[in-house]
Amino acid sequence: MMVSNKVCENGGEHVGLLPATDDDHGGVIVDIEEAMDAKVFVTLLRDSISKWRQQGKKGIWIKLPIGLVNLVEPTVKEGFRYHHAEPTYLMLVRWIPETTDTIPANASHRVGIGAIVLNDKRELLVVQEKSGKLKGMGVWKIPTGVVDEGENINEAAVREVKEETGIDAKFLEILAFRQSHKLFFQKSDLFFICMMHPLSSDIKKQDLEIEAAQWMPFEEYAAQPVAQDHQLYKYIAELCLAKEQGEYTGLSPVPITSIFHKDLSYLYLNSQHLNQSPVSSDQS
Repeated sequence: MMVSNKVCENGGEHVGLLPATDDDHGGVIVDIEEAMDAKVFVTLLRDSISKWRQQGKKGIWIKLPIGLVNLVEPTVKEGFRYHHAEPTYLMLVRWIPETTDTIPANASHRVGIGAIVLNDKRELLVVQEKSGKLKGMGVWKIPTGVVDEGENINEAAVREVKEETGIDAKFLEILAFRQSHKLFFQKSDLFFICMMHPLSSDIKKQDLEIEAAQWMPFEEYAAQPVAQDHQLYKYIAELCLAKEQGEYTGLSPVPITSIFHKDLSYLYLNSQHLNQSPVSSDQS
């Protein structure tokens, strides 16, 4: 491993320290890329922490690739804790000042979508899943899924409908959302119910996850026992009906940029009384 001659602060150079870059909050990020002996690593880490403490650094982040598992134990023994893990690396962190630790926790929520796709015949696009709690129960439900990293909600809704049913659909609005807690690995969950307009009609279901898919008359979907007894299914039916009758306006995506991030993002709002128009899914 190449040992950095500098810790980025005012261009100052220091021999024999771990390579590090400043973060945006007064800390440093150490990105270890090459294999090294654990004893050498500990010596460099201790010297680096001493220098960072003198420089008034706060949170120290160490990113270890999955292949450098030999450095995990010595890092933990030097006072670091796990922060999060991804498929290719583990991130550990330590707060070094004698002040309150303000390091943010790992992501606390997962984001999911449910897609209401209603055609001109008042038929709802529904599926039966091959796995999960509803497996084998004969329950017809709207297509659902999880938003991928870096994916917008409107894009996820279009993708999930296409993947599960083969139907091309245009995103219209977010009609409602639900917040739940202690679900997937004890994380919280935000579930957005989206209104979609179908652009095709021929169903080609996903064989891996979907047992069956069909266009179902809305009244038949709403008459299912689960739609009578389960509040979420009941509200989905009521939202669908209210939207069809023109009595409900949801939140549409408007593209925005930020002073902090140059990438395009979306603000979801009720644009009925604003001058700007919502974007369509083919602009997202």
